[in-house]
Amino acid sequence: MSAERARRPRTPGAAKPPKVPPLGAGAARTAPAGTPDVTIITGLSGAGRSEAAKSFEDLGYFVVDNLPPALIGKMAELATGAGGPSRVAIVADVRGGVFFSELSDGLGELKRLGVPYRILFLEASDEDLVRRFETTRRRHPLAPADRVVEGIRKERLMMESLKEDADLILDTSGLSPHDLRDRIREVFAESPADTSLQVSIVSFGFKHGVPRDADLVLDVRFLPNPHWIDALRPLTGGDPRVREYVTRQPSYADFMDRLRSLLDVVVPGYVEEGKSYLTIAIGCTGGRHRSVVVAGELAEYFRGKGLPVAVAHRDVDRA
Repeated sequence: MSAERARRPRTPGAAKPPKVPPLGAGAARTAPAGTPDVTIITGLSGAGRSEAAKSFEDLGYFVVDNLPPALIGKMAELATGAGGPSRVAIVADVRGGVFFSELSDGLGELKRLGVPYRILFLEASDEDLVRRFETTRRRHPLAPADRVVEGIRKERLMMESLKEDADLILDTSGLSPHDLRDRIREVFAESPADTSLQVSIVSFGFKHGVPRDADLVLDVRFLPNPHWIDALRPLTGGDPRVREYVTRQPSYADFMDRLRSLLDVVVPGYVEEGKSYLTIAIGCTGGRHRSVVVAGELAEYFRGKGLPVAVAHRDVDRA
């Protein structure tokens, strides 16, 4: 996720929509009284939109599934009325027929009403998407008489511009429904923290693939691998013995000092540019030792800055 995520789809020449407020209590204070908190849930078919919608319901959102994009403005008008829901999640996808022109109009209507919104885009690898369609024995909506992989290809092309405009991209590859619920809860649950940047740190193994939703990817395979130490191999980076082995390497302290110096520069820049989310992926070979140690120390760096941070060790339990 190296591109800026705070942009909004809008018609040429249109004024920039209202800036998306941070989630939680900070959002409630930023938006005018009575203004609903609107989240647009979209993304690839099979990437977990239905599961995401259930998670938003659990968090107290009023969820509308498969709402035609042309009705987004009308939904917002109802929400801003007396007694309307304060938190609304709208699921929009290619099932809605004519999609992008109507979606652009719907988001433009939110701008006209002065309703801040954010876009959550869900995606997954082709392999995971194919496996999910095969498991459920469903046809892809864009390939009812063709191979699933062809429908995935068409949808990726169709959704590319919307993905670029998303505030947050979640890659659900390898995630169970429970894992996805946890990720959504970490980001969207109401929190007393009043901040414009929410940080997610993901440790991973390069042999299992790079997370697709990362803004920054750090490769720590230059550090000696505890896997080759018999006593450390079965352990993980959460064990004090592994942590001591990794942190005592001659290059470790210098690397962390330089990394913190880099973040001291780029993080304030992200905040200044209105970025709401920052996902940092830290990779080693298998995702069980070095990346876990670095992820833990990096999380402490962000906590020391007063920023909320969620840490996920994606591959720590994989062989």
